[in-house]
Amino acid sequence: MVELSIPHLDTVFHALGDATRRRMLRELARGERTVGQLAEPFAISLAAASKHIRALENAGLIRREVRGRTHLCRLDPGPLAAAHRWLTSYERFWTDRLDVLERLLREEEAGRSTTPAGDDR
Repeated sequence: MVELSIPHLDTVFHALGDATRRRMLRELARGERTVGQLAEPFAISLAAASKHIRALENAGLIRREVRGRTHLCRLDPGPLAAAHRWLTSYERFWTDRLDVLERLLREEEAGRSTTPAGDDR
């Protein structure tokens, strides 16, 4: 599997950093949509919607197909999978840290339960 370069990941995360674009992606996960259909829930102009769509296209997150005067957009999940793989490395990092913390807390609790009553250490 081809890893995305860091600059491309920057583009993906930039595109995902906008709530409108994330909602557009969520809508595209249900199936292809026209630019007008993507713009409709946001009360934004088609020009504004097109700017969001271009940002998603530049990140490789969607593909646009022109059929006559209709522009159809569909989700391309590849870059999302690559971003997920990158984030997973940090998930492992935090899981490992939390496992160490849990072990330390259990050891501390076990040490307290073996300390005789009245012994203030």
